Amino acid sequence: MKPTETQKASDPFAVLKMMTSVFDGTVAGFVSPEEITGNKVEFEKVPETVADDIGLIVESSGSTGLPKRIELPLASLLASAEASATRLGGHGQWLLALPLTYIAGANVLFRSVAADTQPVIMNTRVPFSSEGFINSASLMQGKRRYTSLVPTQLDRLAANVAEPTVLQALLSFDAILIGGQAPNSETLKRLRQLGVKLVESYGMAETCGGCVYDGKPLDGVEVEVIDGLIAVSGNTLAKGVGEQYLSRDLGEIQDGRLKVLGRADRVIISGGKKVSLDHLENLVSNFPGVKTAMAVAVESEWGQSPSFLLVLDDAFDSESFVLDIDFEVKPEKVKILDALPMLSSGKPDYLSAAVIIKE
Repeated sequence: MKPTETQKASDPFAVLKMMTSVFDGTVAGFVSPEEITGNKVEFEKVPETVADDIGLIVESSGSTGLPKRIELPLASLLASAEASATRLGGHGQWLLALPLTYIAGANVLFRSVAADTQPVIMNTRVPFSSEGFINSASLMQGKRRYTSLVPTQLDRLAANVAEPTVLQALLSFDAILIGGQAPNSETLKRLRQLGVKLVESYGMAETCGGCVYDGKPLDGVEVEVIDGLIAVSGNTLAKGVGEQYLSRDLGEIQDGRLKVLGRADRVIISGGKKVSLDHLENLVSNFPGVKTAMAVAVESEWGQSPSFLLVLDDAFDSESFVLDIDFEVKPEKVKILDALPMLSSGKPDYLSAAVIIKE
């Protein structure tokens, strides 16, 4: 058996030191939740020892349900780090812009140790901003430079990309991984046209994070679609999931590339029609005047109907929203907010959104 070590997410340098021990195989690491304004956070402690092959214990994000703890073998973490570096063009220096309590943030520090490079660490306890990203990017000195962002962060940078310093910071990276949820297609298109090297990353805690880059599985990973659901096998899987992990994500293979269609639990039946909330969310997010959007289901005379939480531009006429978009299924409710409910991971908090839409 191997001893476990727990470090607080509020002390990323202690977590980085712990990652060296994880990499050496001497401990299994766990990052405890963020403290809030100095108050201690209660969490279920990890066992004092785990199996010798375990490297990290991480939690799923819980965007549509309760989080669960997942044991990741050290061999899987090493395989993931090496396959990622191979696909991106070699090991490099990383910028940490995501919470350490989830696999995407933990990967940044683990891969920094694997690359024997010093990461640049943003203060993830304050709201993400273009200014903070610019300042942190300016500290990067590695020959190859990487970072990992969620779509909300990328959207904030894209909103200010007309400022030369923002674009310069984005262009300074050899690759920017975008994962955690479906990115805004217009944001990707716009930034790529400007030369920003964006990589759409698909994966989850059970696969040591991103295991498919721009629709192509990393070396050692195989992906297939079984009854519409994405199934992952290979050398990056978590302990206890078997030889193949069947996700709850809908997908299809197009021209040899995986296309993620959304969550299976984000598909509703409305008036006898199957409706993807993820598809509607992306459609609405690209509508002029909408800054961000979140689609949730509510009970209706049609069984279920989509409803939306929106953050709008100041001059936007919200009444035209329902009239101008060609919906296959008419929305039941539309609520305008100053900000959408988000998890600490940067993903949408759909459980809170469902409560808000019912109020």
